[in-house]
Amino acid sequence: MAEDRAPRLAVLIDADNTSPKIANGLFEEIAKIGEASVRRIYGDFSSPRMKGWNEILLSHAIVPQQQFAYTTGKNASDITLVIDAMDLMHSGRFDGFCLVSSDSDFTRLASRIREQGLDVYGFGEKKTPESFRQACRRFIYTENLLPETVSTQDRAPKRESASNAIPLIEKAMEQIEAEEDAWVTLGAVGTQLSALASDFDPRTFGSRKLSDLVKKTGAFEIDHPEGGSIRIRRKRAKDGKAK
Repeated sequence: MAEDRAPRLAVLIDADNTSPKIANGLFEEIAKIGEASVRRIYGDFSSPRMKGWNEILLSHAIVPQQQFAYTTGKNASDITLVIDAMDLMHSGRFDGFCLVSSDSDFTRLASRIREQGLDVYGFGEKKTPESFRQACRRFIYTENLLPETVSTQDRAPKRESASNAIPLIEKAMEQIEAEEDAWVTLGAVGTQLSALASDFDPRTFGSRKLSDLVKKTGAFEIDHPEGGSIRIRRKRAKDGKAK
């Protein structure tokens, strides 16, 4: 029997809106999702601004799609990326797409690919408009992919407080709880969080994993039965009711 293969992904990078400093973290993140079968990047690589990308294309087997900037204000790179995405989608060879850009112009592209029944994973900065973020099945902030050694000006912005994640975690729990104050598995909470907010990521709150974030908030009881899954519920007040 043939071994199950990881989902085949087409990775399309908008070089004009993406820093080359995320390259290592980007492909490490994509490897958690599936196989980056196609790796293409779009931009004018004759421009000095693309020097950073030119230096790492080979190390990640990224194929550059050269688009000369003949006319100011007209982005031929974006148009070429969209055309390639549609061609790849109609080939029927891929299970999903990774669109790497902070540009809201790709919102309709993401929606169209999902209408075809394929997954879309977006990668962009925190400034990325909500329309594009929500059009993706999951959206990962590229600030969370930066290495710790980047210069101060490129460093990820200050992490959000863990307490800011409490309302969203509670909302996810409310949607899956069978009864008030019930224990719910952490895995189910994580799945519901992804459905509620495509850009939810524990790293945004300074935690490597969801379990670390839940613990850091201090708002939930945690139970890990031997041989079972981690479960959580709201901490109870002195009167026995959930806070």
